[in-house]
Amino acid sequence: MAIPQSFLDELTERVDIADVVGRYVTLKKGGVNLMGLCPFHEEKSPSFTVSPSKQFFHCFGCGKHGNAIGFLMEFTGVGFIDAVKDLAQMAGMQVPQDKVSPAQAAERQQRKEEKKNLADFNAQAAKAYKEHLKRASEAILYLKGRGVSGEIAARFQLGYAPASEHALAAVFPDYADPALEDAGLVIYKEETGRRYDRFRDRLMFPIRNARGECIGFGGRIMGNGQPKYLNSPETPIFHKGRELYGLFEARQAIRSKGYALVCEGYMDVVALAQWGFANAVASLGTACTEHHLQLLLRHTEHIIFSFDGDNAGRKAAAKALEIALAFATDTRRIQFMFLPKEHDPDSFIRERGEQAFAEQVELALPLSQYLLQVASQDCNLATPEGRARMAHQARPLWAQLPTGALKLQMLDEIARVAQMARQDMQALWEALGAQARPSRAHHSAVESRAVSTASPPPFNSAPMPEHADGYDAVAGPQALPNDPSYWAQDAYMPPANMDDSALMEPWIGAGAAPELPEHGQAYGGHTSHEAGFEMLPESMFKAPAEPKRSWSKGGDWKSDRDGGKFSRHGKQGDGFSTTARGPLRQRPLRREEHAACILLAHMPLLETLGEQDITLLCRLPAPDGVLFGWVDDHYQQHGAQAWPDLKAVLLAALPGPIKRLLPHIEAIASHPQADYQDEFRNVLKHIMIRQLKLEIDEVTQSYETDSQAGAKLRRLTSHMAQLK
Repeated sequence: MAIPQSFLDELTERVDIADVVGRYVTLKKGGVNLMGLCPFHEEKSPSFTVSPSKQFFHCFGCGKHGNAIGFLMEFTGVGFIDAVKDLAQMAGMQVPQDKVSPAQAAERQQRKEEKKNLADFNAQAAKAYKEHLKRASEAILYLKGRGVSGEIAARFQLGYAPASEHALAAVFPDYADPALEDAGLVIYKEETGRRYDRFRDRLMFPIRNARGECIGFGGRIMGNGQPKYLNSPETPIFHKGRELYGLFEARQAIRSKGYALVCEGYMDVVALAQWGFANAVASLGTACTEHHLQLLLRHTEHIIFSFDGDNAGRKAAAKALEIALAFATDTRRIQFMFLPKEHDPDSFIRERGEQAFAEQVELALPLSQYLLQVASQDCNLATPEGRARMAHQARPLWAQLPTGALKLQMLDEIARVAQMARQDMQALWEALGAQARPSRAHHSAVESRAVSTASPPPFNSAPMPEHADGYDAVAGPQALPNDPSYWAQDAYMPPANMDDSALMEPWIGAGAAPELPEHGQAYGGHTSHEAGFEMLPESMFKAPAEPKRSWSKGGDWKSDRDGGKFSRHGKQGDGFSTTARGPLRQRPLRREEHAACILLAHMPLLETLGEQDITLLCRLPAPDGVLFGWVDDHYQQHGAQAWPDLKAVLLAALPGPIKRLLPHIEAIASHPQADYQDEFRNVLKHIMIRQLKLEIDEVTQSYETDSQAGAKLRRLTSHMAQLK
């Protein structure tokens, strides 16, 4: 969803930042500004200032600063779109929507109201459960026995669901309302006509989202029955893989302590809060997911996973490691803590106390050490065979790390444990990656049926010179390899001695790519985000009749048909030679098109991006910004959808030129998302860096006439630094 800058400017003028911050922080007059205790770190004397005249906040203690939108994002943990919507509601303004038909607008409004009603039902049930707890002596004794005080029970809004099958009938006059089933509060058996409460005779843990709305429940049995924990089912407002129990309550403690502690159970979170570790959260009966990490990284750069020391805990930790690797940038700390086998966090802290638990936190393993432990599992490092097995097991884990200093250092560490020279191990891994790639002669006639069934290549793959359609006369299109190292950044980057302008076009072998339009130059002259895809002529997306067949920098491309290699023969000693790697294809896509194809085929990848990155993609000139904006808006309304569900909606909303991308999207969707994660991240990095350079140049030129140019420039350069 692309929100016009003019609306954002008007919104920040209409709202008073003092009112926004004042909802969460006690402010007192301090000269021309307002002062208060910083909500983002722990302090005893106020260093947090709010300037009503300049409409920004700044903390001289921790350095946090920004406008009203930034404050809401930092404090509540919501995304940019949600923060804007909250502020607009305060100001009585309507956020501009993309062009939709009246029927689509009515459908959106209906879904919005349905979600609000479900949250209201949950809130009423939570209030009733809380009242029942006051009269449930058995539940009160249970909580006291676990060391939970009334203050902590109130903070987490704990409650009790009576044993009666129809306790909620006293809360909801229309107990037969199907919405109660949609909310997961009531179960209806159609074959018998029986209707009854889902939660009965259980201690109730309300689950709240970033806004504090009750979106679901966890119920714990207090006796020996099964299941021990019972969660709300998946509903339009509750998705177990996307929510963390206790995050709403832990936000302030996470900021003050500087890290988040991830546990496995509801009672772990409650018990740790009772003993001073209010920064604990828990997954909802599922393994840790990418969504969980993204949620936490909005609040902190330091995450510690706490696991039981038994086999189940070790397995859960190994899964968490696989998820965490992609997020382990050079600025983040991710650690793993293992308690003794007989303990979970709840039992450990009650038996041994706060200090002992704090010592366990201090002993948490860094991700780098735990990666080596997992890679060394079942390996006798005293033997060459064991060290070779360790290196083999470490390779796929190492490949998932993002490019950076940590990844380089881990290569050294793995080589050290394997007792190999780093260069030898790197050469071995590259050779193994090359062996994993499919050979052209390996494909059968079945695999060469049609373009629509072929796997799309990365943006830089080279077509064979003999056929303009990108097919080898014998083999047909190649399938994408599954080896993660194949899609490493170096595998498809142009040679180092090419200038930056070369990145503007795909790097191909036999002949230059068709001359495709640059941003803001073609597509019928449309450069604004408001320009829709349907406004663009179909001719813009047709390949030129005669693409170039020569390269003009002192050399030409020649092919080795037997080995499928391309090498440039130019001046001797120029150091320019390479092997074109990657599957064959019809014609190259621009980076923006290729990224959009991957995103449409695997929409959950959108959740790996920060709000700043998504906003930048939506700012791209048309048609790319329009498409990314549509994807983001659709995600905000419907969540991450599979490609088969998304296809019909996309064709209805953006007909015409989008059809050209369908074969590529279909083929990408036929492969697992994991095959494209690294490629997607690297392609987007180049797109965003190029766009930021253009925007920085534009802001610099307007420095003397734009009063906001300084703030914009700081924001853009900060984003650029993060990407690099």
